[in-house]
Amino acid sequence: MNWRIAEAKQRFSELINAVTKEPQLIYNRNQLVAVVVEAEMFEEFLTWRNQREKISLADAFKELRQIAAEEDYILEVPCRQDRPNPFADAIDDFSL
Repeated sequence: MNWRIAEAKQRFSELINAVTKEPQLIYNRNQLVAVVVEAEMFEEFLTWRNQREKISLADAFKELRQIAAEEDYILEVPCRQDRPNPFADAIDDFSL
């Protein structure tokens, strides 16, 4: 059922009872502003949302640094070396 805010306030107990049948939509000036759902459905939503959240790249690096510190791991970075770059060589051959 669709409710206007004033109507939902006046008939709050009816609104809550109706939630057991289906989610109740609350409108303000024909714009949906809220939905009232059963607690069980809300908990299912929270579980779904938490499972759907993805770890950020910053969090992944933070976890990686923590694992490296716990295991006394040190990343050895080899010295930089120049390597052939045919594109750069080709550009040098063409002078403007």
